[in-house]
Amino acid sequence: MDLYGGTINKLIEELAGLPGIGNKSAQRLAFHLINMPKEKVERLAKTMVEARTNVRYCKECFTLTEHELCPVCANQGRDHGTIMVVETTRDLAAYEKTGKYTGVYHVLHGAISPMLGIGPNDIRLKELMQRLQSDIQEVIIATNSSLEGETTAMYIGKLIKPTGIKVTRIASGVPVGGDLEYIDEVTLLRALEGRTEL
Repeated sequence: MDLYGGTINKLIEELAGLPGIGNKSAQRLAFHLINMPKEKVERLAKTMVEARTNVRYCKECFTLTEHELCPVCANQGRDHGTIMVVETTRDLAAYEKTGKYTGVYHVLHGAISPMLGIGPNDIRLKELMQRLQSDIQEVIIATNSSLEGETTAMYIGKLIKPTGIKVTRIASGVPVGGDLEYIDEVTLLRALEGRTEL
């Protein structure tokens, strides 16, 4: 049954196609957009088109940027001899928020997942290996603790070890505020193995 008419249904359909937006959220967003002042909707649409047109991948680390190099890669004050490998630009942003990491990044844009048909050639591993031709002292693998993230970390470790470059993996374990009884065995084991002296 067509409750709203073609244009509204089309808007709901387009919004529902976005990741993390279900049909109810799409409907709520559509009604919100329709009720917004026309100038605000036009500004939003213009900003979306400009972002899609102007944003590209950094030629060094492959995060999103408007320039040839992202602000991190362009910053000569950063330690360009240390590369942290992350799965997504969102992961990079999370580490940058800490304000403690002073090296540079490499964004894979995914993780190896044979179940989903994603192999090593489907993520930016070749580009990472090319970057290692310069003077790199350490590669920190900061992929997620999921099965795909662990598989990717092991694969990258095996690729890099023969080069003699130091390869490390971020620690994982019990989250702050987490109750031990609710944490799975693998996480508890990683927390035990990654313990530090007080």
